[in-house]
Amino acid sequence: MSSKITIIGAGSVGSTIAYTLSGEDIASEIVMIDINKEKVEGEVMDIEQGTCFRDPVSIVAGEYEDAKDSDIVIITSGIARKPGQTRIELTQTNVNILKQITPEIVKAAPKALYIIVSNPVDIMTYVFTKISGLPENQIIGSGTILDSARLRCGLSEHFKVAQRNIHAYVFGEHGDTSFIPWSAARIAGVNVDDYYEMMPGFEKLDKEAMLTYVQKSGGKIIANKGATFYAVTRGVCKLCSILMAASESVSTVSSMMHGEYGIEDVCLSTLALVGPKGIHSKVPMTLTDEEVAKLKASADALKAVIAQIEL
Repeated sequence: MSSKITIIGAGSVGSTIAYTLSGEDIASEIVMIDINKEKVEGEVMDIEQGTCFRDPVSIVAGEYEDAKDSDIVIITSGIARKPGQTRIELTQTNVNILKQITPEIVKAAPKALYIIVSNPVDIMTYVFTKISGLPENQIIGSGTILDSARLRCGLSEHFKVAQRNIHAYVFGEHGDTSFIPWSAARIAGVNVDDYYEMMPGFEKLDKEAMLTYVQKSGGKIIANKGATFYAVTRGVCKLCSILMAASESVSTVSSMMHGEYGIEDVCLSTLALVGPKGIHSKVPMTLTDEEVAKLKASADALKAVIAQIEL
């Protein structure tokens, strides 16, 4: 596969994404851009020196103009979340950084598909959508891809079944107002609640505890090791492979809402059909009235933050 991927930001997440991509066959050319020139040059040198074990790949420390003809641009820039700090508290600082980056990178790569990873990702996806001038299908927030992966990890451990056999998702904000639409959670095609009857012997699932596990995992990891970057990297790299694939896949990415579930003018995660042209469409998964209310509450929480930031 011949593709060019540009990564904005050489922090823990951006560098780990570049390193992971360098070992896979998703990209033939990787450009890393960061305000800290020495840091990005060091990351490129370290990553590049391990590429003799794969097919040739170009990895360069570049400027915005070097992003020309990129197929995908991944934006990870921003101040990292500190222990005890919420994602929302990061908002205005990281929005200001995004406002500086956006005109430069869009000028260089107007046809690229953009993956927004910087936190708070739903707000950043909204801001980028509003100020970039790009068609909305080209803009994909990483959203609750990570949250959904954490959910599947937790369910896999509880039910002792491979994660690939679990189809369960986290909707809403990538953060404290997210929720799990349990009505659509399946193990090998069977609803989680019905699975008990088919496969007796499991301890009953504590759904509230599972949601807490999903929502608080990031904070716990940050408290223990200072940052999270491995799992989100895997999610972003998987998203890159989806965008370079021949057909669409379903994923929980953050994108602008236009009346779906009665929600408008905010970016959050529901199911979307994603593929080589970016976001093809939303997937109208049936939710219960209670789940729709939770999604609307998540949207309202994000809108309250948007109302307070300076675009």
